[in-house]
Amino acid sequence: MSYKEIIYEVKERIATITLNRPDKLNAFTGTMRLELLDALDQADTDDNVRVVIFTGAGRGYCAGADLSDGGDKTFTRSSDTSEEFRDGGGTLVLRIFDMQKPLIAAINGPAVGVGATMTLPMDVRLASDQAKMGFVFTRRAIAPDGCCTWFLPRIVGIGKATEWMMSGKVFTAQEGFESGLINEVLAPEDLLPAAYKLAKEMATNTSAISSALTRQLLWRMLGADHPMVAHRIESKCVQYMSTSADCTEGVDSFLEKRAPNFSMSLSQDMPDFWPWWEPLPFAP
Repeated sequence: MSYKEIIYEVKERIATITLNRPDKLNAFTGTMRLELLDALDQADTDDNVRVVIFTGAGRGYCAGADLSDGGDKTFTRSSDTSEEFRDGGGTLVLRIFDMQKPLIAAINGPAVGVGATMTLPMDVRLASDQAKMGFVFTRRAIAPDGCCTWFLPRIVGIGKATEWMMSGKVFTAQEGFESGLINEVLAPEDLLPAAYKLAKEMATNTSAISSALTRQLLWRMLGADHPMVAHRIESKCVQYMSTSADCTEGVDSFLEKRAPNFSMSLSQDMPDFWPWWEPLPFAP
């Protein structure tokens, strides 16, 4: 698939996805959604990709849905309902949530609406000190999208989530940092270097299998109703990894005081209990 509204690049085991409508502050369209879904599929199935970075071209990250033509009219159909409407931003967020690879958001400028919600299922959010964010749905007389009513309270707590979403206010990266939404605020020129430094640390020093298991354990346990749920699946993961080639290499490299050379791949070596969760009937 050739891309018109994003740029997809892979270098040093890091995939960079750049939203590329700089003249529109990278406003979200149906075309961009389809291209992002395709790029995420590429990254997730490519064993040469260990980490994914999202950023925006120009001075914006994503100014929300492109309202110039009335907004994103795209939808998908569920298997059992012929005309079931699907929020386009939500289908993107759900695909990000299901990723096997860690994701880093490098928020270089304004990120509002779907531009903000798409960052919520990413694992690390770095922001320029020039960036601003907003969950502005109430100010546009629309409903929240991108599964943000599930993600945002879990990240910042119900009090801050309610404040931001009921007011629809646009807030600074610093406020996002102080509320736990943003991991680090950086000068604009330091943003991408910091994202790549962190991505390289992940790509160089961690096992792809261990990272994939850990990512999904962390996210999916947010909805568990008892720690026993985590204990049961963690026990399966521990048992599988403890006898793996990557575990042997991890221990050997530690004892020999050298960088690890993990050989297991997501395409060949995932455990037979993966995925351990039941797919949702309304999954994308």
